[in-house]
Amino acid sequence: MNKKIKYGAVIVIAAIIALFIGAQQTVNSDTAIPAKEARIQLAKDSTIVLLDVRTPNEHLTERIADTPLIPLQELEQRIHELDSYKDQTIIVYCRSGNRSGSAVRILRERGFKALNMLGGINQWKAEQFPTITGPTK
Repeated sequence: MNKKIKYGAVIVIAAIIALFIGAQQTVNSDTAIPAKEARIQLAKDSTIVLLDVRTPNEHLTERIADTPLIPLQELEQRIHELDSYKDQTIIVYCRSGNRSGSAVRILRERGFKALNMLGGINQWKAEQFPTITGPTK
């Protein structure tokens, strides 16, 4: 009887964990997009904005072409600069996807439709998509 109780408890715990993970993935799929899908969407829809939230030095060193820069630490103070994009999708990227995830939360709290580009510019480059370097025009 004791073994049956332990086995049943393990099954219940496993089911709860599976439900939690499934719920997390659903939330993430609503707020995140793989780099490959981001590139496809950018090619299909010219109204999508790609926003870089890395540091100015990172942006200067290497970036995706035609992406405005608002570093994450300045986003709340400069969010008004994005007001004209309120009705558009904003795909946010950083180096690996962590800072951009924070930026997406900030943007969504203020009514923007924002998506986190999973893996950031690292994943973009891993897919061998183009980047540029040097000063902005």
